[in-house]
Amino acid sequence: MRDGTQKQKRSLTRLDVLGLVIGSIIGWGSFTLPGEQFLRQSGVINTSLGLLLGGFLMCFIQTAYHRMLTVHRDEGGEFTYTLNELGKGHGFIVGWSLTLAYLSMISLNANAYLRLLQIILGEKINWVYLYTVSGHEVYLSHVIVMSLVIVIFAAVNIKGLKTSFYLQNLVSTLLVLFVLILLFVIGIRSDMSVFRANYVDTATISFPQIATVVAIVPFLFVGFDVIPQVASELNFKANRATFLVIISLFVGVFIYAALNLIAAFSFGPEAAFNDPWAVASSVLNKTGYLGFGIMLVALWAAISGGINGFMIASSKVVSALSREGFLPERFAATNKQQNHHYAIVFVSAISLLAPWLGRALILYIVDLSSVLAAVAYGYVAYVALKRAKRWSKKIIYGLALLISLFFIVLLLSPGSPSQLDAFSYYFLVVWLGAGALVYWQSERKRSSCQNNTAPQVDKSNTWRK
Repeated sequence: MRDGTQKQKRSLTRLDVLGLVIGSIIGWGSFTLPGEQFLRQSGVINTSLGLLLGGFLMCFIQTAYHRMLTVHRDEGGEFTYTLNELGKGHGFIVGWSLTLAYLSMISLNANAYLRLLQIILGEKINWVYLYTVSGHEVYLSHVIVMSLVIVIFAAVNIKGLKTSFYLQNLVSTLLVLFVLILLFVIGIRSDMSVFRANYVDTATISFPQIATVVAIVPFLFVGFDVIPQVASELNFKANRATFLVIISLFVGVFIYAALNLIAAFSFGPEAAFNDPWAVASSVLNKTGYLGFGIMLVALWAAISGGINGFMIASSKVVSALSREGFLPERFAATNKQQNHHYAIVFVSAISLLAPWLGRALILYIVDLSSVLAAVAYGYVAYVALKRAKRWSKKIIYGLALLISLFFIVLLLSPGSPSQLDAFSYYFLVVWLGAGALVYWQSERKRSSCQNNTAPQVDKSNTWRK
């Protein structure tokens, strides 16, 4: 039976890997950042250079992940890898970090579904006002919409990986195809002389402007690391998996840059910033409602790929934490489709709290995902560096570790363009406190089990010894 299970689980194809990574790293932000940040702060050229540099830096981190995939295919990815190499304390830090990183992205993409409906229906989607959190109104309708999205994707994942990855491949393909179509059509219909005057003729390569893009790379590319969570299901070698991840990274770079160009074709920097949604307005102005509909499908594909990808990854981490005794053992159980159905239910139940928090608090928690993901990157790089024997490998893995630490510093340092908000620090403290409690409880339970199973010594005649 075990052999059959292993054979069934090793079923993911190359297309599945591309779909999972692309769908995970591209989300709502790719459609809103051009107007909100990129064009005003960095323009087109420096934004593109920042994205390329960010993708290049992530490739260094991927070299450490490649080393992990060559020696480690256990479910749980970075968590079980770190646990095996450095012990349960360090392993738990990685597992606990990834749990919130992935969970927060489920909540963010569920909220993006709500925002998509708000674009289509306007105020009609807002009914039964509940309260306001940090300036964002929460309606009962918002809670219902986000909750339904989470429940639907939970059902898809419980049904089986085959169904889940079929959806993932579909939405990722639509996303890339439709962004390509929009870029081509809008480029043809735009006045290139105006575009050059806004973004090319007076542009200079500026490191500070490039740095503002690089600073948010951990947020932009959270999700490139989901492959280790499904490594046991891969049916090909680590070299091919790494190659596919790198391709996916630069497809992500292209999509971010393409959507930035789409907004730039219609607006100057200030006009883009002042427009409620520069990408959508550009598409609507240049292609009408047909193009706008295509863009909405691409946006739907982006957020669907994100929520599905992170639900897969988070349930894998939770099941691995359970298997190692940090969470209740039932989360490691599998159904007849070989899915961790209890882990998926648990992940979904936690995610269902997010609709009640409001968008502002969700964003504060999501900001943490960059820090926590970078912690996992750092651990993977450190283990690779520790185990490396050749100097060339030590240099590469050392750079990967430094890049991971660089991302953490950018996110935590005062004055950094990507410094966390104060509320994010509060949530970080709460999550660390909860992690300490979970770890303490698991150690207490482990110690109790060891004491109960220890051989009993007959003390009646020990004085004679």
